[in-house]
Order: sequence, then structure tokens, then C-alpha cells
Amino acid sequence: MKTKIIHFLGIASLFLCILSMAIVITINFTPLYAFDIDYLALPEKLGLSKETLMANYRILMDYLNKPWIAELKLPNFPSSENGLFHFYEVKRLFMLDYAIALVTLIGSIVYLRFIKRTYSSWKLIHPFQWGMIVPFVVLFMIALNFDQLFIGFHKIFFNNDAWMFNPSTDPIILALPETFFMHCFVLAFILIELAIISGYFIAKRTAFKKN
Repeated sequence: MKTKIIHFLGIASLFLCILSMAIVITINFTPLYAFDIDYLALPEKLGLSKETLMANYRILMDYLNKPWIAELKLPNFPSSENGLFHFYEVKRLFMLDYAIALVTLIGSIVYLRFIKRTYSSWKLIHPFQWGMIVPFVVLFMIALNFDQLFIGFHKIFFNNDAWMFNPSTDPIILALPETFFMHCFVLAFILIELAIISGYFIAKRTAFKKN
């Protein structure tokens, strides 16, 4: 019974670590936004240079990533009270993800050491097999109807409508179009899929060697 609990908690920790770390990498992958500035022709649409857009984006990401920065001031984009409140809520989600990533990383390391010590890497094969399906399902949903997925995501994580930005009061939304967030979702789930596939083959190879 104790061993079953260890494996359950360990596998849960592994998957949460993969998910949270994929989010950490995605939200900090600045080249994706730099690509979308050109891909979506944002300078032409907004009348601002790529350098200006990147400068504002870095200020926004500094605010979201650093607990000691308590106030958001974008030099080229005014913000409403609702807009600032939404970014505050996003900042809290960022902090939560970092906390989950740290805790589950420690838990995953402890569990993997247990796996190695008990020669039970075969226990990971089926969870990783099932885990490979989920990112494909999400990517299919993104391709099918990202709008509904995007709305559903906000309804789950926010209990208000502050995320529904008005471009006239929060023009930053024009610099962060929905397509950019779609690309973020795609990147995150590609990273998750790659991590799970890698874990599956490593577990299978290790189990085969032990047998």
C-alpha cells in the first residue's frame, strides 16, 4: 500500500513538473513574441517599432515574473484599472506556477531516485503512454476552435471579466493578439509532448536493461 502511494504521488509530481516547467519555458521564451511581431505585422498595425514593442513586452514580463515589482507601467500603452487588475491576477498565476514547478521538481527528483533504487522504471511506461495522448487532444482542440478553448481557459482561472480588454482603454491587447496566445499554447503542449515521449523511451530502455 505504501509503495502504491509513493508511485501515485511520484507520477503525479512528474506530470505536474512537466506541465509547470513547459509553462515556465513558454512564458519566458521571448523569441516567440519577437517572431509574432513580424509574423503578425504589429508595427504596421500599431504604428510602433519592433524595438518599442519588445521594450514594452519586457517591462510587462518583468512585472509578471518578479514578485518585488509591485506596479506595472507600460511607457507606450495606457492601462485601465480593470486591465491592471487582470495583470495582477496573471502575476499571481505566474507565481503559483513557479511554486508548483519548484515543489514538483524536488518531488520528481526524489521519486526518480526511488525508481532507480528499486529498479521500478517500468512503472512509468503506461502513465507516459497515456500521457502522450493528452497533448495531441489539446493540440487538436486548438486547431479545431482555439477561441472557445481560450475563453474556457479564462473562465476556469479568472472569476471576473477583467480579462476582456477594451482596446480603447487597454490598447496593450492590440500588441498581444489572440494568435500570439495560440502560439504560446501550441509551444507549451509541444514541449509537454516532447518531455513525455522522452520520458517514455527512457523508462522503457531502462526497464529493458534491468530485465
